[in-house]
Amino acid sequence: MWGRISIREPARAVTGRFRRMGTIAHPTDEAIATLMLDLALRRGRGKTFCPSEVARGLAADWRPLMPRVRAVAAVHPDIEAVQKGVPVDPQAARGPIRLRLRERGRMADPAGRVL
Repeated sequence: MWGRISIREPARAVTGRFRRMGTIAHPTDEAIATLMLDLALRRGRGKTFCPSEVARGLAADWRPLMPRVRAVAAVHPDIEAVQKGVPVDPQAARGPIRLRLRERGRMADPAGRVL
Protein backbone atom coordinates (compact mmCIF):
# COMPACT_ATOMS: atom_id res chain seq x y z
CA MET A 1 0.00 0.00 0.00
CA TRP A 2 2.60 2.59 1.04
CA GLY A 3 5.59 0.89 -0.58
CA ARG A 4 8.85 -0.05 1.04
CA ILE A 5 11.33 2.43 2.38
CA SER A 6 14.94 1.33 2.28
CA ILE A 7 17.40 2.73 4.81
CA ARG A 8 20.11 2.09 2.20
CA GLU A 9 18.55 4.55 -0.21
CA PRO A 10 20.63 7.75 -0.45
CA ALA A 11 19.18 10.96 0.88
CA ARG A 12 17.61 13.00 -1.91
CA ALA A 13 17.78 16.31 -0.08
CA VAL A 14 21.51 16.80 -0.63
CA THR A 15 22.09 19.72 -2.97
CA GLY A 16 24.65 19.81 -5.78
CA ARG A 17 26.89 22.11 -3.77
CA PHE A 18 27.16 19.69 -0.88
CA ARG A 19 27.66 16.74 -3.22
CA ARG A 20 30.82 18.43 -4.45
CA MET A 21 31.88 19.10 -0.87
CA GLY A 22 31.11 15.57 0.36
CA THR A 23 27.96 14.37 2.03
CA ILE A 24 26.46 16.36 4.86
CA ALA A 25 27.31 13.58 7.30
CA HIS A 26 30.88 13.34 5.96
CA PRO A 27 32.03 16.79 4.82
CA THR A 28 35.35 17.18 3.06
CA ASP A 29 38.22 19.10 4.60
CA GLU A 30 37.55 21.77 1.99
CA ALA A 31 33.97 22.17 3.23
CA ILE A 32 35.21 22.42 6.82
CA ALA A 33 37.84 25.01 5.87
CA THR A 34 35.36 27.05 3.83
CA LEU A 35 32.84 27.26 6.65
CA MET A 36 35.59 27.95 9.19
CA LEU A 37 36.93 30.90 7.22
CA ASP A 38 33.40 32.17 6.57
CA LEU A 39 32.63 32.17 10.31
CA ALA A 40 35.94 33.90 11.08
CA LEU A 41 35.32 36.62 8.49
CA ARG A 42 31.76 37.18 9.71
CA ARG A 43 33.00 37.61 13.29
CA GLY A 44 35.80 39.92 12.24
CA ARG A 45 39.38 40.35 13.33
CA GLY A 46 39.95 39.99 17.04
CA LYS A 47 36.75 38.00 17.64
CA THR A 48 36.73 34.25 18.31
CA PHE A 49 34.34 31.38 17.72
CA CYS A 50 34.05 27.84 19.00
CA PRO A 51 35.13 24.99 16.67
CA SER A 52 31.81 23.31 17.46
CA GLU A 53 30.08 26.11 15.50
CA VAL A 54 31.84 24.80 12.38
CA ALA A 55 30.87 21.20 13.13
CA ARG A 56 27.25 22.16 13.93
CA GLY A 57 27.02 24.01 10.63
CA LEU A 58 27.94 20.84 8.74
CA ALA A 59 26.11 18.01 10.48
CA ALA A 60 23.30 17.38 12.92
CA ASP A 61 25.50 14.80 14.65
CA TRP A 62 28.43 17.21 15.03
CA ARG A 63 30.49 15.73 17.86
CA PRO A 64 32.29 13.12 15.70
CA LEU A 65 33.48 15.97 13.44
CA MET A 66 35.36 17.79 16.19
CA PRO A 67 38.75 16.06 15.70
CA ARG A 68 38.61 16.82 11.96
CA VAL A 69 37.65 20.45 12.61
CA ARG A 70 40.67 20.80 14.91
CA ALA A 71 42.90 19.11 12.32
CA VAL A 72 41.75 21.47 9.56
CA ALA A 73 42.24 24.46 11.88
CA ALA A 74 45.81 23.31 12.56
CA VAL A 75 46.78 23.54 8.88
CA HIS A 76 44.59 26.46 7.76
CA PRO A 77 46.90 29.38 6.97
CA ASP A 78 44.43 32.09 8.05
CA ILE A 79 42.99 30.53 11.22
CA GLU A 80 44.60 30.57 14.64
CA ALA A 81 43.53 28.55 17.67
CA VAL A 82 43.71 30.17 21.10
CA GLN A 83 43.22 29.03 24.66
CA LYS A 84 42.72 31.78 27.23
CA GLY A 85 43.88 34.25 24.56
CA VAL A 86 47.20 32.46 23.94
CA PRO A 87 47.86 30.83 20.53
CA VAL A 88 47.98 27.01 20.76
CA ASP A 89 48.18 24.01 18.46
CA PRO A 90 44.53 22.94 18.12
CA GLN A 91 45.40 19.24 17.92
CA ALA A 92 47.72 19.23 20.93
CA ALA A 93 45.64 21.52 23.15
CA ARG A 94 43.58 19.84 25.83
CA GLY A 95 40.30 21.39 26.82
CA PRO A 96 38.27 24.08 25.10
CA ILE A 97 39.82 26.23 22.39
CA ARG A 98 38.55 29.12 20.31
CA LEU A 99 39.35 29.94 16.69
CA ARG A 100 39.98 33.33 15.12
CA LEU A 101 41.54 35.02 12.10
CA ARG A 102 45.29 35.31 12.37
CA GLU A 103 46.66 38.75 13.10
CA ARG A 104 47.37 40.86 9.99
CA GLY A 105 51.14 40.31 10.06
CA ARG A 106 50.67 36.56 10.47
CA MET A 107 48.17 35.85 7.66
CA ALA A 108 49.46 33.79 4.76
CA ASP A 109 48.69 34.14 1.08
CA PRO A 110 47.76 31.06 -0.99
CA ALA A 111 51.47 30.35 -1.66
CA GLY A 112 52.04 30.10 2.10
CA ARG A 113 54.00 33.36 2.46
CA VAL A 114 53.27 35.45 5.53
CA LEU A 115 51.67 38.80 4.65
